[in-house]
This record gives sequence, structure tokens and C-alpha cells, in this order.
Amino acid sequence: MARRQAGIADLVLEQGSATIKDLAEHFEVSLITMHRDLDELERQGIIRKLRGYVTAEPSSLFDSSVRYRMRAAQREKEALARFAVTQVEPGQSVMLDESTTALMVARMLPGKAPLTVITNFALILEELSEVRGVDLISLGGEYLPFLAAFGGEICRASLSAVRADVLFTSTSAVSDGAALHQDEKTMSGKRAMIESAQRSILLVDHTKFGRVALHKLAPLTDFDLVVVDSGVDEAHLDEMRARSIPFEVAPL
Repeated sequence: MARRQAGIADLVLEQGSATIKDLAEHFEVSLITMHRDLDELERQGIIRKLRGYVTAEPSSLFDSSVRYRMRAAQREKEALARFAVTQVEPGQSVMLDESTTALMVARMLPGKAPLTVITNFALILEELSEVRGVDLISLGGEYLPFLAAFGGEICRASLSAVRADVLFTSTSAVSDGAALHQDEKTMSGKRAMIESAQRSILLVDHTKFGRVALHKLAPLTDFDLVVVDSGVDEAHLDEMRARSIPFEVAPL
């Protein structure tokens, strides 16, 4: 059963979505068995069940799982991360949120050591745990398996005890001059990070522009810098210019 569920998850994550009927036929099980498998995968936060199909893709109400996000827009996230590390100097304290874009940044930070890295993202803690010259500070709290990260009030409280030179953060959607996110608990943690950093930099790949999400994280003018990849439409850049939003374009 566990092997079949892993196979179902891999298939849905690769395709983005699939009908429940097609999944049952592909794995040669009954619809009842498939529904049970999908219920378990939904409980784990990997997929969402809708009427007649399942999806791993984000919507205005739900963010996608960390496993899906790690597969999405990898080239764009690498471009953003390459630019991000140019904003870091040895000896600084760098805060990274639970975004997969921040994980890309973490993978490029060892060349800037010595550094202190502050994060709530378990995958970043794992990535940097044995890197010489990088001191890690973990933001604890409630563990959120869907995000592979810590959140909640304890995490927010721990942020009041630290101050970072620079924060690199991302979000799910950008529309009407604002960063948006689906999950209120995640969003409140990101806001606390912005307040705990001397300089906050928003990293958003071009696929995030024009999307919508339920909650408003912050106006783009609240960030010291917005970094986008060169795949972004010129119309979105014109809008940021009109709103006096500081931005840089990272070449792909």
C-alpha cells in the first residue's frame, strides 16, 4: 500500500493533476481503494481531492506541497538565487523562509561563509547542517509536514529574539502591487520575518505574477527589493515602475 501511494504521489506531482478514474485504472485498483489512498495522501498534504480528480497545483485557497514546489520553475529559482547571493556579504546574518526559492539560495550560500543562517525550513537546516563556516539558528514551533517547516505562535515568538541583516523570502502570487499567499499561518510567519530583518528581499519567479491568493501578505513597496527573473512580462515591470517598487531582473 505504501509503495502504491508513493507511486500515486509521484505521478500526480509529475503531471500536476489526474482524474481519480484514470489513477484507479493505471494502478489497477478499485475506485474505493483509490479513494482511500488519495484520502491518505491528502491527509499528508501532498495532494488535494476535488470532484472526480486530484491536484498538486496551487489555487487561490491552497498552496501546493513542498514536493511539488521543488519541481516547479527550477531554472527561474536558480536565477533568482544567483542574484540573491550577490546581496550577501561574509559575516552577515541571513534569514531564509520556508520557500523552495530560499532553499536554492541556501545551496549557494557556502561560498559566502562565514555566515549565520536563520530559518524555519527543515530542508535548509538539513542542507547547511554540515557546512563549515555556517552557523545555523532554527526557528522552532509547530512542525508543518505539508511545508517541511516550523510555524505558529512559538515560531513567531522566537523571531522576536533575533535580528537578521537580510531576509530572502518568496510568496505564492503577485497581483495589483501586492504579495499574496493562501495560508494565513504561513503568511503571519513571513510578516514576522520581515519585521525581524534589517533588509527584506522578495524573490518571485515570473509564473507568480497575475496569480491570486486569498490573503494579502504585504504591498510590494514594503520590501527593500523585489527580484524577478527575465521571463517576466514587460507589462508587470511597467506596473512596478509606476508604483515606485524597487526591483531587479535576474537573467535566465
